[in-house]
Amino acid sequence: MSKILKRHEVDEATTWDVTSLFKDETLFEAELVSVVKDVETVLQYKGKLHEDAEHLFGAIKTLETLQERLVRLSTYAMLQISADGTNPTHQANAAKVSANFAEIAGKLAFFEPEILSIDETTIHQYMEEEQQLQPYKKMLQDILAKKPYTLLPEVEEVLASLSDVLDAPYMIYERSKSSDMTFKSFVDVLGNTRPMSEALYEDEYEMATRSNVRKLAYDRFVETFNRYKNTYAATYATEVQKQVTLSKVRGYDSVIDMLLHEQQVTKEMYENQLHVIQEELAPHMRRLAKLKEKIYQLDNIRFCDLKAPIDPDFEPTISFEEAEKNIIASLEPLGIEYSAIMKKAFSDRWIDYASNVGKQSGAFCASPYGAHPYILLTWTGNARGMFTLAHELGHAGHFYLANEHQTLFNTEPSTYFVEAPSTMNELLLAEHLMKETDDPRMKRWIISVLLDTYYHNFVTHLLEGAFQQRVYTLAEEGVPLTADVLCEEKEAVIRNFWGDTVELDKGAGLTWMRQPHYYMGLYPYTYSAGLTVATAQLQKIKREEDNAIHRWLEVLRAGGTKKPVDLINMLEIDMTTTAPIKEAVAYVGKLIDELEKSFAP
Repeated sequence: MSKILKRHEVDEATTWDVTSLFKDETLFEAELVSVVKDVETVLQYKGKLHEDAEHLFGAIKTLETLQERLVRLSTYAMLQISADGTNPTHQANAAKVSANFAEIAGKLAFFEPEILSIDETTIHQYMEEEQQLQPYKKMLQDILAKKPYTLLPEVEEVLASLSDVLDAPYMIYERSKSSDMTFKSFVDVLGNTRPMSEALYEDEYEMATRSNVRKLAYDRFVETFNRYKNTYAATYATEVQKQVTLSKVRGYDSVIDMLLHEQQVTKEMYENQLHVIQEELAPHMRRLAKLKEKIYQLDNIRFCDLKAPIDPDFEPTISFEEAEKNIIASLEPLGIEYSAIMKKAFSDRWIDYASNVGKQSGAFCASPYGAHPYILLTWTGNARGMFTLAHELGHAGHFYLANEHQTLFNTEPSTYFVEAPSTMNELLLAEHLMKETDDPRMKRWIISVLLDTYYHNFVTHLLEGAFQQRVYTLAEEGVPLTADVLCEEKEAVIRNFWGDTVELDKGAGLTWMRQPHYYMGLYPYTYSAGLTVATAQLQKIKREEDNAIHRWLEVLRAGGTKKPVDLINMLEIDMTTTAPIKEAVAYVGKLIDELEKSFAP
């Protein structure tokens, strides 16, 4: 590849079709104007929610209908700017949505405080009188749980009207990365000039088989991030201070308590994930690092070498079409309904896999209610990308089913569970590929990619969670979160995990700049929780336990109708204990045992 294409130069077949949301810009603009006016349909209930069950149901249903429209608008604008953040029209649409939504949020801020002003006994009475309120039982319970932390209605209205300002740190971070951050190309030892971007680094160069390519790309990566560290530190520090301030104003004991309350997760469950994995997984991962050091004949394994493939002479490539066939086949055990959803994702252009200037790095799945899911990733031909695609399709399948079987307000489960369906698809893909080959090297490759999934969730994101914990503690102690402080804390977390097994340079400390997850509350650690659940459930499926697949699909359809502990209990898995976490860590240890055996003389 001599250059990275601009958006208008890529093949349309490799992009998603956003016309299921809005056929064109004119319809988007008209709907944005219309929805601002239609806020009045909800405001007519202001001050009347307490009157009777009919008014309460009418308000909830009208708000839900309005929210469906808002979701479509916000998703459309988000998809555009994610696909090409350099496009002025996309930037303008995102700004318009943000500004209008802030105004709308301010007007709708009366809703929760007004419900909280109703006596709990009265709400239960209304639910008995009006059966149509039953689907909103959990929603109402969740609102009531916020009562001790809800401010005066006029204060809540002001905070809601400032939502675009309060969300500005994330917007600035994403806009800067997609539109301003550029990387210089580099020349490898063979004299080839290689283009450089964050997506290329994360999807290709970081896993290059040649040590010099990994190092040269890493140096370019660090060089660029280093230029932005002070700006991003100020941006992230603002986000952290916002969360700390809100937690104090609302009366939480700490910012961690506030963010866990949103997830409906106990502090013990949160700390179990952080502590058990860091303490018990580190020895296994250090063994993996030493194995790679030996394979590559390195004097010391460096931070930039950690994602090097385990077998440098065996790195399969694959076309997008071949990846599609493998994924579809691997998910057939989940049944006809689920398989049909996966096939539609490919046939109906739910997936944007082009590589172009201005495209957001990484991968995500957006699932707007009333429309189909949308998946973003950058396809490089590396077979590992097949697992990323399977992961995002897991999110798509989950929310497609939830959206079909639940009302909008009941679709989203806690983020504590949300990564279980995505990682389950990765595990099922690995199982399928294992059964399809007799080649020892291919089997070894599959194990190594499976370990990449655990590395991603149990190391990368788990250590992000550990870093967050440190940062929030410092902020609450009044320590200024400068670039140097953030880099030092990130490096300390990484060093604590890897010990003296891995040679760290100052660039390792800059990795706090790579992920947008820090702007999403306590999201990073939940990757490990989701994969823990998926690992336990996979074993049940492999053992062919009665109704294991049926229960799994029922949980996906349940959406957000239950708290995460209750949702996972439907699978007969108890996440209030450390047992599932320890079992998952032990499973990782066994995978590493298999790799070590495969290289034994």
